[in-house]
Amino acid sequence: MSTFLLVHGAWHSGRAWDRVVPLLHDHRVLTPTLTGYGGTAHLLSPDVGLRTHSADVVRLILAEDLHDVVLVGHSYAGLVISDAANQVPDRIARLVYLDAMVPVDGETAADVMPQARKAIDRALDSDSGFRVPPPPETPEGLFGVSDPADLSWLRSMLSDQPVGALRETVRLDNPAVRTIPRVHIHCTDVPAGFARRPVPAVQPNGKPEVVWELPTGHDCMITTPHELAELLLRLAPTNPN
Repeated sequence: MSTFLLVHGAWHSGRAWDRVVPLLHDHRVLTPTLTGYGGTAHLLSPDVGLRTHSADVVRLILAEDLHDVVLVGHSYAGLVISDAANQVPDRIARLVYLDAMVPVDGETAADVMPQARKAIDRALDSDSGFRVPPPPETPEGLFGVSDPADLSWLRSMLSDQPVGALRETVRLDNPAVRTIPRVHIHCTDVPAGFARRPVPAVQPNGKPEVVWELPTGHDCMITTPHELAELLLRLAPTNPN
């Protein structure tokens, strides 16, 4: 049995993985909701940021005494899993960047994805000074989700993002974190004008990068849970493939 720790992205909650969890049969799966989202939305404050969220992940890993973790970060959570792995690299078997931001040491969300700067400015200029609301729905849907029933379920879990999550820098200065194997899963149905940062040909550990694709929109855990689960099962440490 392997351990999967699935970390949701901005605005979402741990419920985003509900369709994937039953498909990771015979493995332990944890899907925490980060501070300030979903059922913890009442805890959102100006003090909540990236470091809060990486601490959420590290605290769970230590409290549950997890080892050989397949640590999956969706979207914004690419920053979260990077910062968390930097603190407990000996507990992590693989880092999986699921249509995610992939930082280097010292970068913020705006460095990785310059579009985030607009969200930061809006939050700083708002009455709250720190809340980033979910983006509006478009005629094409939201986060790549277009089915009406799926959209209704998605909207039920969305809440504001703290601006600190987009402004704080990632720490990747622990040499041990460079040895952790990485996998990138890209969703290929992207909005017009979207530009993804290219994945380097070589991982920090010196091995060739692994990049897989899913022909769906950004929230693949909602739109293609079976296909996503199949990829994740290939990454279990006990799987020779």
